[in-house]
Amino acid sequence: MPESSLPLQLVATVPASEMSADDDTQNTEAADVWPELEKAEKLARGAALKWASGVFYRPDQLERLGQYRKRESQRTSSVQCRLKSAVQSYLEGVGSGLEQLRSALADIREVSCTLGEVRSEWSGKASGFQSLEHLREIASEHERLAAAFNNLPHLCSVPVAVIETRRLIESRRLLEAHARLMELECWQDDIHRQLQRTSSPSSEGASLVFNYFAGVRQLGEALAKELWDVIRCGLVLVRQDPTPFVSAVRIIEREERIDCTLLDTHDANPHFMPPGRPKRWRTKFFRVIEEAIAVRFRATYLDIRGPGLANHLDALQNSIMNDLTTVKHLLEQCCPPHYHISRAYMLMCHKCLSAYLQQVISWDLENSEIFTVLKWVLHVYHSPEMMGHPDLCSEVNLEELGPLISQDALEQVQNKYVNTVRASVSEWMQKALEVELLDWQRDQEPDVDHEGFYQTSLPTIIIQMLEENARVALVISEALRDQMIVMGLYELETFLTRLREALVDYGKEWRKDHTNPKYYLHYLLAAINSCISLSLQQQQSTAPQYRVNRAPPCPQVVLERTTKRACRLVIDELLFEVQPQFLHLLSRSWLSDCAGIDRICNSMDQHCSYYRRVREPYFQFLVVESQWALVVEYVRTLMQKPMVCRNSEERSHLSDRMAQDALQLGDLFHRMSSRQDDDHCTCSQGSQSCEMLTGVLSALAEIIRINDTSMLSLEVSGLVTKYPDISEEHVLVLLDVRGDVPREVRGTVLDMMEQSAHPLPQGYRPIFNDILVPTPSMPFCLPTVKCA
Repeated sequence: MPESSLPLQLVATVPASEMSADDDTQNTEAADVWPELEKAEKLARGAALKWASGVFYRPDQLERLGQYRKRESQRTSSVQCRLKSAVQSYLEGVGSGLEQLRSALADIREVSCTLGEVRSEWSGKASGFQSLEHLREIASEHERLAAAFNNLPHLCSVPVAVIETRRLIESRRLLEAHARLMELECWQDDIHRQLQRTSSPSSEGASLVFNYFAGVRQLGEALAKELWDVIRCGLVLVRQDPTPFVSAVRIIEREERIDCTLLDTHDANPHFMPPGRPKRWRTKFFRVIEEAIAVRFRATYLDIRGPGLANHLDALQNSIMNDLTTVKHLLEQCCPPHYHISRAYMLMCHKCLSAYLQQVISWDLENSEIFTVLKWVLHVYHSPEMMGHPDLCSEVNLEELGPLISQDALEQVQNKYVNTVRASVSEWMQKALEVELLDWQRDQEPDVDHEGFYQTSLPTIIIQMLEENARVALVISEALRDQMIVMGLYELETFLTRLREALVDYGKEWRKDHTNPKYYLHYLLAAINSCISLSLQQQQSTAPQYRVNRAPPCPQVVLERTTKRACRLVIDELLFEVQPQFLHLLSRSWLSDCAGIDRICNSMDQHCSYYRRVREPYFQFLVVESQWALVVEYVRTLMQKPMVCRNSEERSHLSDRMAQDALQLGDLFHRMSSRQDDDHCTCSQGSQSCEMLTGVLSALAEIIRINDTSMLSLEVSGLVTKYPDISEEHVLVLLDVRGDVPREVRGTVLDMMEQSAHPLPQGYRPIFNDILVPTPSMPFCLPTVKCA
């Protein structure tokens, strides 16, 4: 238990009745002075009570009460002794402090009294100091006069020195002129400094000095002009006589040392700095050289336009290399080593040339001029013949030089080049198309190649144009080559659109006069071959070896649309030729005369001979499409102008005639699908198409031939299964052709078709969808009753 709490614990052992009223009074007064004392007293009494109740919990411990009292008395005496000792030391310290305060107070009173005496004495003698003001002015005037007397010889010799220095400058004796100029400037600075040291410096005195030495400032300007003229002509001078250039460099170094000295002095005395200092002529030296380099690059577009730009860049290359060689071997010997003049000259040359080329590319350049600039910037400039020369690489690394023009500017120039080439390509493509249109009007067949196919000059011109542009762009970079390929594909799309429009106009012109142009069909076939050649070129242009960053345009869709438009015009020409034969088809005269179908087959066979001039795959396409067109036209004729049979004999005769036509057309189609040339093979898909086309005629003939009308539903069911695009209207026309089908059978057939209707299978090409059935005319009947 802490010793400080022991007295309080002992107090707690005494009964409350034994505490006197005096103790309570003392505690109350102490609590008023120290509020914490009451709280501490209560805590002490509680702790003592707790301790006493724990010690005397059992009756046998009461016997030891005397021992406890004695031990606690000893502890209380010990604590009281320590408290008395601490209070005594505190009281001694307070007494010592009070004694020191008394001593300090006495000293303060003495100093205050002394200061009062000094103040009264100074007030009495202040008038005596005012009499010294006149003496101060006299001393200042004497100092100025002494300075003027000392500088009088210098002041008198200034005009003569100025004249002599100007003569030295005019004769380009720069070192001597600079020495005299330094002397004059030193006199000026000394006089100015002496004026600054006077007790009352004035701006009037400084202005008087500067005005008097105005000739010195003019000499400095004249010397600087001569100096910079020498620096600008440094490359020429070092080849002839390097002495003036060396003198100029020595003068610059002198001025740099003077600047350094004055700057150091200025740090110690910031109130004085001669006018015009620091000159920083070393920095000016490099700036003048840079300006001289920039002047050598200046040119106008009128001076170098057209082929002159390439000659100008070649001359610029030779001039730069000669200058760099001169700097490396001559100019570097005339400059201090810390100038690193070769390295500095290369960097300045690169900077000025970059700014000059930025100006050049902003001009309205043609595509050939842009190509010349790009080739010079990307290939010539960094080549071993120029900045990549071994002697120059030791001074500055090419990576440190960086690109001659920024990446953004390079992309802009390349885009500008692509756009100019694009305009040229578009113009040439239009001219090529105009020449092609003139060829279509010729009175002779198109030319044929070594394989016997029709050809014109159009695809060759287009292909060579695109390939040449891509090859030229590859000289610059692969990225530009890729841009050129993408541009060519875009222009090819536009050209193919114009070609398709020209084909449409060509067909319209032929419809107006079928005799002109004379070789209409032949040039359509030649146009198809041109599209095939362009398609092959387009596939090569988008081959994997060309790394095109963005998805290129795909003219294949437009190309296929254009080619199929030409094929459609070819088929239309065939249908126009056989249209007169189809007009007599399915007539009563046609039943006994086969000349009509023979003429159709002859026309088809003749067209097939023309189709052999077309390359694959469009030869087979034309063959299949022409076969399809003939069969559809045959069925359309059957549906739109039906012949009603009067008896079974006519039905048999009609069905036999249709079957015979189907066989004859089938033989023709098989001959067309099998080419005799070794470089073309028979298409199995074409054979299947032949069987399907001739099969529809045979199936329609069977519908007409059948004698038992009750079997018509079964026969029609087979027809619908094989040709699911046939409609009820088509079947009704066939039943009308028969002329013997009762109403009940018609209803049965239509119900069967309605129940067996199903979607077209995948890959099935409809035959009947394009065949329209004329609307039957409704009978006009009047009622028999009279009108009201």
